[in-house]
Amino acid sequence: MDGDGLTSTRQPACGHAGSNRKMKIIVALDSLKGSLDATNACKIIGATIHEVVPSAEIVLRPLADGGEGTAEILLSACGGEWIPVQAMGPLPHLQIDAGYAALARPDRIVVDMAEASGLTLLREDQRDPLRTTTFGTGELIADAFVKNRPVWLAVGGSATVDGGVGAAMALGWKFLDAKQNSIGFGGGQLEKIAKIIPPPQHAWPEVEVLCDVTNPLCGPNGAAKIFGPQKGATPTAVEKLERGLLHLAEIIHRDLGIDVLSLAGGGAAGGLGAGAVAFFGAKIKPGIATIIEAVGLRDELRDADWIITGEGSFDSQSLGGKVVSGVIAAAREAGVKVGVLAGRIGLDDDACRAAGIDATHALVTPLIQSDFAMTHVRELLAERAREFAVRNFAAGLRG
Repeated sequence: MDGDGLTSTRQPACGHAGSNRKMKIIVALDSLKGSLDATNACKIIGATIHEVVPSAEIVLRPLADGGEGTAEILLSACGGEWIPVQAMGPLPHLQIDAGYAALARPDRIVVDMAEASGLTLLREDQRDPLRTTTFGTGELIADAFVKNRPVWLAVGGSATVDGGVGAAMALGWKFLDAKQNSIGFGGGQLEKIAKIIPPPQHAWPEVEVLCDVTNPLCGPNGAAKIFGPQKGATPTAVEKLERGLLHLAEIIHRDLGIDVLSLAGGGAAGGLGAGAVAFFGAKIKPGIATIIEAVGLRDELRDADWIITGEGSFDSQSLGGKVVSGVIAAAREAGVKVGVLAGRIGLDDDACRAAGIDATHALVTPLIQSDFAMTHVRELLAERAREFAVRNFAAGLRG
C-alpha cells in the first residue's frame, strides 16, 4: 500500500450533514514501537486534527494490548497510584527502579512485566534468554499481592524464556535439581529441574494474564522457537530453551497436576503465561478486549463518527489480538468508521476493506524509508494526520 489510504463511502454512525451536532473523533493508538509511545502518538494526531477541524470533539484514548506500557496506559485512563518498587532486572546483577499501577477503577492492580524483566532494559550484548530471569516480575507481583486486590499481569516485551520460574521463585516456590539444590536463574536452567515444591502458603489474589498472542508454550509456534531469537537466543540456545520448557511442563504436570502444554497463550513472555497459570492460578485473557473495557472505549464509541487507531507496523498479525483488531471489532459493533495511521501498512486495499477499515495512511511510503520515518516520526505522524483529516473530515464538517 502506498500510504494514500482508502476512501470511505460509509455513512457516519450518528447525525448527518447539516445537523448541529459536532463531529466526534476518537484517537486510540498503540505505541509505534521503537519510535513513539501511545500517549504521545495520540496527542500528536489529536492536535493536528483539531487544527484541521477545530469544531470537532476529539477524544484521546491511548491503548495497549498487554505489551509494555500497559500499566501506564491504564493508570492514565482509570486513575489511581503508581507504586514504586526496586526489583531485580532481567539479569540477576541488575537492580531496577520499577513499579506497578494500583487503579482507582476498576479494582485492579496492573503489573507490567516489562517494568522489571523487559527487553529494553538490556543492551543488545546482554540479551541472552539462557540467563535472563522473571524474578523481578515476581518481586512486583509479591508486593502487589500484599494489597490483596485482583491483579492484571501484562506480559509483553519480555527479555526472558524461563517459563515464569524466576517469578515463582520470588514468591517462595522451590525448583530443585537432582541433588536437592535450587536451580539458578534463566531459561538455561530449566532442564535441571527435578522437583517443584510450592510455598507453604500460596492462596493468591485473583490473577489474569493480559496477552496479545495465542502461542503455546512449546513446539514450532512456541515460546522458544518464535520469540527466543527476538530476545537474543542463538539457534543452539533456542533448542536448549525448547527442551527446558518441555521438561518444565512435564514436571509441572507430574508435581502439580496442571497441563500447561495445551494452553493458548502459554508461550507469552517466554512462557510466563504458562507459569502464571501453574504457579499463581492465573487465567489468560485477551489483553486488548480487557483494556478496551477498562478505559471505557465502548461508551465513547456510542456517539462517535470516526475512530483512528494504529501501531508501528500494521499487517496481518495486527488483526489477531492486537490493538487494531480490538478497535475494529468495537467500532463495528457501534457502526463507527475506522481509520488506521501506522508506521508501515502491510495489507493491500482489499484486505483493509475486508477487515472493516475505511481509510489508511502510512508514514513509510516508496519515497520515505523506515530509518527516516523512525527518526522523524513526530513530524511525519503530524503530516499524515493532517492529510488524513483533510481527506476524510474537512469536506464533511457539520455545524
